[in-house]
Parts: sequence; structure tokens; C-alpha cells
Amino acid sequence: MGEWTTPAVEAVGLRKSFGAVAVLDGLTLRVARGSVYALLGPNGAGKTTTVRILSTLTTPDRGSAQVDGLDVVRDRRRVRRRISLAGQQAALDETQTGVENLTMMARLAGLSRPAARRRTADLLERFDLAAAAGRRVSTYSGGMRRRLDLAASLVGSPSVIFLDEPTTGLDPRSRQALWEVVAELAAGGVTVLLTTQYLEEADRLADRVAVLHGGRLAAEGTAEELKRRFGAHRLELTMRDDDRFAAAVRRLGGRVAHADAGRRELAVPIDGDAPQVRRLLDEVDPDRQGVERFHLRTASLDDVFLTLTGRAVPATEREVAGV
Repeated sequence: MGEWTTPAVEAVGLRKSFGAVAVLDGLTLRVARGSVYALLGPNGAGKTTTVRILSTLTTPDRGSAQVDGLDVVRDRRRVRRRISLAGQQAALDETQTGVENLTMMARLAGLSRPAARRRTADLLERFDLAAAAGRRVSTYSGGMRRRLDLAASLVGSPSVIFLDEPTTGLDPRSRQALWEVVAELAAGGVTVLLTTQYLEEADRLADRVAVLHGGRLAAEGTAEELKRRFGAHRLELTMRDDDRFAAAVRRLGGRVAHADAGRRELAVPIDGDAPQVRRLLDEVDPDRQGVERFHLRTASLDDVFLTLTGRAVPATEREVAGV
């Protein structure tokens, strides 16, 4: 298989246990070159363990994984020269300035002093940190630290970058800025594999999304494919009075997915087809006097997440993610 047809990242049958707890249970995935691939799942699904194995920090109990065609166990040193990892906590020296942090990273990566200075200046400009370059990192905001951490991870020009929940704890503006950086990386040919609990993040950024649950791959595809397969469009109705609400529930029977008598609201799954919506409205409201208002709700990754993991995204995650 040629260089350009070989996936940037490939894992086959990965298994990993810590004591009696199986964190990964036969995980298989492939990540195309130059794409953004999101591992989505609740806490404990195995996302961070997957990243640690792929970035050579943890050895799998069974299975295999390759990055750029190199085995992450046998070719660990060569893999590390081609990848970068930005974890959940920024790996920065807070007593140093932004420019000092990046220059140090560049020198450790083997760049000469002039090359390190040029690379540092380029990255500070790219991540909108040039104005704060001379300030100590201890004075940086959370968003600035994450941008500097991401800049540091790119000092060596990696072909694959792993981002483990890169926007956790950031405000919406800082999150948006990091999303733009990730999109630029992919546009420049860098392969990005990120883990996230934020559905909007996966929906906005990823070319493909993998939903992990219980250490296994529950589903994989584009966000739109997953919505079609596991999400549900719904016709949501509010009836004018209690009698019409009761009549509508009787007519629809087992097709009702949700009913709230107090609010006179009900919902019916649909396939998104307009003729089906018209037929349902005629069926529920034959004299066109019973429906006070209706709303078409399109499928979301939230629906997919609930279907595949058996739980909704917690309210705190929804609020931070804006979903």
C-alpha cells in the first residue's frame, strides 16, 4: 500500500485493562491523512487511553496500532518524531514567557538557535500570541495557555497531532479560536485526532466521528451519517385544548415518542420527508382546528449520543458546549 493510501492512524483490536477494569475492549479504527477525526464519548469510555496508546505513552495489552505506517510499540522512537500531543492540561513553564517556552521547545526539538527563533515567531503570530509573547505564562488566561500549548505541540511540524479534550474548561470565545486553529491545521495537511465530550465540537470540526462506549466502537461515520442512522427527526405538536390533545394521542397510538398532558405537547418520530409531515398533520388535526403550533426538530449528535450510550449529555456539558 502506497504512502498516500496508508491511513495516518490505524488501530486494530486494541485491548487495555487496569486491574480488573477493561478500559478498551477490541477497539478498531482508521484515520485518513489530513483529516480531523473525533473520538466522542462519556467519561470512562476509553478516549484518553486510546490517545495514550496511539501516542506511545501506554502499551496495549493486545491488538496493534500504527501511526504513519509505523508500529507504536516496535517503532516508538520513530513514531514520536512524527507526532505531537496536547493533553488536557497545558504542559508549560509558567515562570517563563511565551517566547521562552516556545524557543525552549524548538531547541529541544533539535532546531538551531536561528531556526528556533524563526519558528517561535511564526507560531506566536499564527496563534495570535505575539502581543503577549514577552509576558510570563502565569499571567495568561486559560484560552491563551491552551493556544500556547497547542503552538508548542507544533514546534516540530508533526504530521499527526493528538488533542485530548483540548477545549475543556475554556470560555466560548477561546473555544471558537481553537476550533479555527484546528481547521487551519487540517487544511495544511496535518492529521488531527481529538477527543471530546462536546457534541458541537465534534459536529463542527470532524470529518469523521467515532462514538466510544464501554471501551468499544459503538458507531463511526460523518456527523450527518450518524444523525441519519441513530438520530431521529421529530414533529413536535402543541394542541389547543385537552380534548384535542387526548384525541391526537389516541390517533397516533404507539407512534408517540413523547407526551406532556399538562402542556398539551406531543412528539412523533419522522424521517424528515415533507409529505410524511403533511400526512401526520392531516391525521392528527383533520379539521385543522386542533393544532396550536408545530415544530420540526432535526436530528442532532445529542440524539446519537443518547441512542448509543444510553445517556444524555449532562447539563453542565450542554451549557459549556452550547448544545
